[in-house]
Amino acid sequence: MPHYYDLLALGAATCWAASGLLSAEPSKHLGAIAYVRWRMLSVAVLMWVLVCMFSKLPPLAWSSWGIMALSGFIGIFFGDSALFAAMNRLGPRRTGVLFASHALFSALLGYAFLSERLGAQVYVGASLTVIGVMVAIAWGQHKTGGHPWDAAPSTGVGVGLALIAACAQALGALIAKPVMQADVGFDPVLASAVRVTTALLAFGVLYALSPRYSRAHHPLNWTVFRQTLVSGWIGMGLGMGLLLWALREGPVGSVGVLSGLSPVLILPMLWWQFGRAPAIGAWLGAGLAVAGTALVIAR
Repeated sequence: MPHYYDLLALGAATCWAASGLLSAEPSKHLGAIAYVRWRMLSVAVLMWVLVCMFSKLPPLAWSSWGIMALSGFIGIFFGDSALFAAMNRLGPRRTGVLFASHALFSALLGYAFLSERLGAQVYVGASLTVIGVMVAIAWGQHKTGGHPWDAAPSTGVGVGLALIAACAQALGALIAKPVMQADVGFDPVLASAVRVTTALLAFGVLYALSPRYSRAHHPLNWTVFRQTLVSGWIGMGLGMGLLLWALREGPVGSVGVLSGLSPVLILPMLWWQFGRAPAIGAWLGAGLAVAGTALVIAR
């Protein structure tokens, strides 16, 4: 029987899939650091406006702010920077294969530090899901007519950055989990605002210390700015809010597995955008991921 936090985690994965589709071109145009900095700025403004206008829950306890800030520093500042830097070096398809490992990292960290015992069925389902995601991405491209996004050369640096992004994503969730469980006044919008603002301040410090390294590759234009806004609001705003809400009630391991389905969920979006069905490898991987997801949800 599925729990409501399973649906929240799947909602987060859907938001991240749509956000990833919108992020490829502006990330290339601006460069990873500049793109994430603009993305964080737009999301921080949105989150604080929502907090001021609609937040009616008790505020996040002051003792929790520091831990949520640390979660944002690791999960967003390091995680997103490494993710988009890897995407610029490997292309979104290869990066997605490696980033899918964050589901396994989440399960292992939850087991090691939070004593989460999910049962054999969930671990089998998690393994099938991660394998399915990797198969869908690795063998999901047609031999001819590939998209220019996948023309980026594979490098050891890119592989390392993708794995760092996966670890940072899992560690950021692990840090936030105990706070959200203990905080009676948990507000996912305020928690998201704290995490994003921390990451934005870190990017500001990085830009002040190293402006040449952090400068945009090309000038920001209206098209790129619009794509950055929409991508940030969908992925970081709505998606991260759903993830934090899911983590409040659900175990880090299963939430990490279900939220890691975004590379599979992006397949029908790519089909709709480019008018070409995914390759047979994508369907095979998606089938494995769906089977694994069913096992996790039916636990």
